[in-house]
Amino acid sequence: MDKITVVVVDDHPIFQQGLVDSLSLEEDIVVVGRAAEGMSALELIRTAKPDVALLDVNLPGMNGQQVTRQIVQEKIQTRVVLVTAYDDLEQVLHAMRAGAAAYCSKDIAPENLAKVIRHVAEGNFVIGDQILNQHEIEQWLESYIEGIQRSYSDPGEPFYPLSGREMEVLLYVTQGMSNKEIANTLGISHQTVKNHVTSILRKLSVEDRTQAAVYALRRGWVRLDRENFDFEEKRT
Repeated sequence: MDKITVVVVDDHPIFQQGLVDSLSLEEDIVVVGRAAEGMSALELIRTAKPDVALLDVNLPGMNGQQVTRQIVQEKIQTRVVLVTAYDDLEQVLHAMRAGAAAYCSKDIAPENLAKVIRHVAEGNFVIGDQILNQHEIEQWLESYIEGIQRSYSDPGEPFYPLSGREMEVLLYVTQGMSNKEIANTLGISHQTVKNHVTSILRKLSVEDRTQAAVYALRRGWVRLDRENFDFEEKRT
């Protein structure tokens, strides 16, 4: 019987080791690598090409959703299970639209996580207790997104994961940088940054930069590596 190859990505050593130890008890699953931050995870996945990658959403550097989108863009066959402490429907929608095959809370029982990995390796999608095929996941996403769109006065793209550039801008927003500072850092125009910020606020359905920063931090999309960032809204 072919074993399911898995990489484990989490920046908390104890939790990472716990995942590795629990999966090592499964006869049909073998851990072929581990990483603690986004870029290293992506390089590992490119090299090892595992069947499944267990990714924490809240990673240093690239977060789990960004890594997932990159895997999809590069057409790497590895299927992603996002593991997170932020377990709500909104997060599930973002994760599945980013290209994840499953989304699990960190309090999942080890035996259930092993089952999720098996389902995902077989080509299915897992949302809570639901096991869905490709057609069913597309219907699931469509039904929930249509419901959300009806609650917006400006439909557009009301519920779509942030683009890579928008995620970069959001990271700098959480660090208290002004639009001008972000523009200089990224080498883009001040107006382009303003456009990105406007798009971020609309997509997250928040009113200002501070709310966007809090939204991202609470959901583990970005993380602070330094203390005491100034979240006061900067308008320049």
